[in-house]
Amino acid sequence: MQLNIDIIGNREPFAIVARDGKARMTKFPKHGEKIIVTHQVKVKRVKWDEGEEF
Repeated sequence: MQLNIDIIGNREPFAIVARDGKARMTKFPKHGEKIIVTHQVKVKRVKWDEGEEF
């Protein structure tokens, strides 16, 4: 199994989540949080909550 990612020129933060031979890239929001939820050593979901300060 091999995963190739071209990150040259990419300045936005991101995470790569891999499970059972599948991979998904998720970018982080400008304001907020990302939560990677696991259950019994398996990724179940990726949740995000975005907000903005006044």
